[in-house]
Amino acid sequence: MTTLTEPNAHAARRSGPLKVSFEFFPPKTPEMEESLWRSVMRLAPLSPRFVSVTYGAGGSTRERTHNTVVRILNETGLKPAAHLTCVGASKGEVDEVAQHYWQAGIRHIVALRGDAPEGSGGFQPHPQGYANSTDLIAGLKKIADFEISVGCYPEGHPDTASPRIELEHLKRKADAGATRCITQYFFDTDVYFRFLDRARSAGITIPIVPGILPVTNFRQVTKFSAACGASVPAWMADQFDGLDDDPETRRMVAAHIAAEQCRRLLAAGIDEFHFYTLNRADLTYAICHVLGVRPKPAIAGEVAA
Repeated sequence: MTTLTEPNAHAARRSGPLKVSFEFFPPKTPEMEESLWRSVMRLAPLSPRFVSVTYGAGGSTRERTHNTVVRILNETGLKPAAHLTCVGASKGEVDEVAQHYWQAGIRHIVALRGDAPEGSGGFQPHPQGYANSTDLIAGLKKIADFEISVGCYPEGHPDTASPRIELEHLKRKADAGATRCITQYFFDTDVYFRFLDRARSAGITIPIVPGILPVTNFRQVTKFSAACGASVPAWMADQFDGLDDDPETRRMVAAHIAAEQCRRLLAAGIDEFHFYTLNRADLTYAICHVLGVRPKPAIAGEVAA
């Protein structure tokens, strides 16, 4: 595994107790909805800073995302954030979705360009739509004073020509009103720190929260990583070698790898993580427990409901 270089270089940036947030995807079936809600309720006692709900390629889950986010707001004490993209919709249609969120009480948007539907030949802006995530952020800020999180790619977005252009995109998003950046997942902590240093040197001052992906299906994540530009270290392949038919051991290995990754980041002063849960709560819960993120103890004399 990699080791941190200059482990104290970022320590001064840690400003308080560890904060976490969790990402879910909207359910496609009644069975998946039940599984999602079990995951939400399992993780809710950890008091996440927020929970986000993704948006399918081409806006394919728009209605389910909206319904899930509103239900989280109405039926839990959690603060939900809704993903919103530019793909396949006019500005008027996107603005209408954002207005509905605000009216429903949703104050946090994860604003993304979005991925084109598979087989469509790549992203093309809608003729009457937002051209990119920077335009989307500016449009959202005209609608209401949303808290806006955005994505970033420490190893580069597949559609971006160079690291310099990647940082220019992120700087424009921050200048347009983004208040937080959440990274694409990565497995080598030095990748994150190099990106963080370059971003700060480029004048990007908003928080850059590491996105953590606990891996349970190594073959699947290797395939997905090749498509999205995230590298998979050789040491990680070695950790999962021979476990294709042993899901229980894979989960234990996954928990160890993700917890160690977070501990290295913590040791260097990083105090906030965003977990891509894949709607599976137990693994994320275990990692948080190892990191010291646990339910608040009951108040003495408090009677359980």
